[in-house]
Amino acid sequence: MNPLRSKLLHVSALTAWVLLYALLPALADALAFGLFGLGRGTHLGEAVRFFLYDTPKVLMLLMLIVFGVGVLRSFFTPERTRRLLAGRGELTGNALAALLGVATPFCTCSAVPLFIGFVSAGVPLGVTFSFLIASPLINEVALVLLFGLFGWKVALLYAGTGLILAITAGWILGRLRLESWVEPWVYEARSPGGAGGIGTDAGFTWRDRLQLGRDSVRDIVGKVWPYVVLGIAVGAGIHGYVPEGMMASIMGRDAWWAVPVAVVIGVPLYSNAAGIIPVVQALLGKGAALGTALAFMMSVIGLSLPEAVILRKVLSMKLLLTFFGIVASGILLIGWLFNWILT
Repeated sequence: MNPLRSKLLHVSALTAWVLLYALLPALADALAFGLFGLGRGTHLGEAVRFFLYDTPKVLMLLMLIVFGVGVLRSFFTPERTRRLLAGRGELTGNALAALLGVATPFCTCSAVPLFIGFVSAGVPLGVTFSFLIASPLINEVALVLLFGLFGWKVALLYAGTGLILAITAGWILGRLRLESWVEPWVYEARSPGGAGGIGTDAGFTWRDRLQLGRDSVRDIVGKVWPYVVLGIAVGAGIHGYVPEGMMASIMGRDAWWAVPVAVVIGVPLYSNAAGIIPVVQALLGKGAALGTALAFMMSVIGLSLPEAVILRKVLSMKLLLTFFGIVASGILLIGWLFNWILT
């Protein structure tokens, strides 16, 4: 495709996106209360309006941001990430690893090859854990959904606390000197090339990077859209039918036990950000405390049972339980802290 034509098509697509996004509230009202004839303020009417507005809103935000992150990923491949982290000292390496985890998010299935690649490349164990915590926890899907549903303050709050958790937990694990608790075969394995990534970025043109952005939209949004729709449907039901104050009594600020219960419930539920954040939005709308909701969301995304099963291949049970225990403790502290601050 001609470079000028490609630029014009991308600008036109962005303009159409902005115009359609601005019309979404009016379109949702017209469909729910006009075409479908549902009453404003009724349980069904408010639930349907919630679903009709949030579904296209979230999907449009995902498409835009995932495209941008797809372009960004062309600069941060797994090989380059390993080179940047290898030889870094404590704390500095933890902070850099957490930031790179945000910039280069990988799915749970990539945990083992990335872990092997980092360790075999000389990346300290604690630094590796900082990356593995930040990568799934603070991904573009989570931040886009949080920004679209709650605004920039909550999105920034989540990103900041997630980074602090990843840096601190990784630093603690590094200071404990638990390298002997890693499965011995990991240190004998060769660093796998291109694990979970797209290989080297050598010779990439902007045409290639834009194509990677489009490919990311197709691959990521194509995989998560059912979770988005399901999560928003559950959230719509909560928004329309759960009585006011019910969530406040269960997940409110006054119940100290609400945060640990939320974490315990969140781990086995296992979902991704696309499925769980719309549910959290509805819970907050019904009176759940922000700290409790954040703890619930972090446990669902960052402490999943499938991740534990996968990591067990490279970590001894003692190290796996230590890892989960430290991260869970950090999530509890975050939940209690924000419930206390916002009381």
